[in-house]
Amino acid sequence: MPHMIEQKLKELESQGVSHVKIALTDIDGVLRGKYLTLKKFKSAAKACAGFCDCVLGWDCADQLYDNVSFTGWHTAFPDALYQIDLLSERRMPDEKHVPFYLGEFVSNDAEHHPICPRSLLRRVLKQAENMGLGLSYSFEYEFFVFKETPHSVREKNYADLTPLSPGMFGYSILRNTWLSDLFGEFIEYFKKLDIEIEGLHCETGPGVWEAALQYDNGIAAADKANLFKTFSKTFFQKRDMMATFMAKWSMEYPGQSGHLHMSLYDINTGKPLFHDAGAPNAMSETMKQYIAGVIKYMKPFLVMSAPNINSYTRLVKGAWAPTAATWGIDNRTTAVRAIPGDEISQRIEFRIGAADGNPYLVAAAVLGAGLKGIEEKLILSDPVKGNAYEIQDRLPDELLFPSNLKDAVRVFRKSKEARELFGDEFVDHYAGSRDWEVREYEKHVTDWQLQRYFEII
Repeated sequence: MPHMIEQKLKELESQGVSHVKIALTDIDGVLRGKYLTLKKFKSAAKACAGFCDCVLGWDCADQLYDNVSFTGWHTAFPDALYQIDLLSERRMPDEKHVPFYLGEFVSNDAEHHPICPRSLLRRVLKQAENMGLGLSYSFEYEFFVFKETPHSVREKNYADLTPLSPGMFGYSILRNTWLSDLFGEFIEYFKKLDIEIEGLHCETGPGVWEAALQYDNGIAAADKANLFKTFSKTFFQKRDMMATFMAKWSMEYPGQSGHLHMSLYDINTGKPLFHDAGAPNAMSETMKQYIAGVIKYMKPFLVMSAPNINSYTRLVKGAWAPTAATWGIDNRTTAVRAIPGDEISQRIEFRIGAADGNPYLVAAAVLGAGLKGIEEKLILSDPVKGNAYEIQDRLPDELLFPSNLKDAVRVFRKSKEARELFGDEFVDHYAGSRDWEVREYEKHVTDWQLQRYFEII
């Protein structure tokens, strides 16, 4: 490792690099970072550096949590140690090729950090590795694009926004040909960031796109997902447009998903483990146990995939999102869609996650649940055939999702398995951060309340 660091630093010097950009991920999946001189970067790359730990103790609006013990006024906000991941290097295509690196918070002993989302996923990946398992996965995101700027949306109070394109044009060749220059620039931009977009199309709704990212292994796939969300926003804002990854920005249109496709492989041989040619639907025993674990722990871990107040506006019947822990064969009404294929393409699609999820936490929750299923040798229930929404009233309570963030937090906080997988410190901190989100929401009078009660009550 020291040799690799010295080699990289000499390479940057020879290229005349004066500054680099580094970023770390907070609880909400927001990238927080700064530019560093090459001199400062050298010292940070060779050892741990410090970053104010308030970024793990505030919300997406930079408001400090008042109910967490890890950091706060009582700790005086010291620096949290972080390491730079040199393997994450990218060159910013529109910043004269400034080198960009991801960092990761670490504990004082340079081990895994109890709160850091990237560190949390790394810990769960290590558990899989100890079982001889590797994870291949990718995210696909839906997002709405508007002809607006950060100033104009605030001036309009987020109402009467102008979409990039009008009408309902799902999978439209008309729309993506009209906007072909923009589509092409978008694809090329991310190719330069080493983020391959496997598929890109218009979804149903005005100005909505969907991007499927190419799969990768280990921490890299979540890195690509998180970078994709941030740099999609910057790509459009540089062009006087805005993209939103809210779970649902309007009740008139479907929500924005952040589906997760995944499969396991043997880390020693590279052999995919979800495919069994002689089994029904080619589903191996490992795949069935994995799905059974995801189903069993879907409700307790839901808040890691549906982290915001807005997330629950999407998880309703008939909105192309699941409402209960169900699974089916190539069934898009269930929470888990088992996708039969050949040895390489056989996989599951986790359909709960919305575009607002932190990809590190979503991946950690699903992988952790699946590993539990394998460890416990769980028996998979029969698949749902047809419309999963129609059977919801007949399902047991442990499979039904909470309808709001407050209830989801309550279930998560009580989960013994969540504490075993993710640690008490993370569970308490994350639950506290979501409780804060609920209380911030409850302080406000909404447009709906005014319209409903102002005159008549």
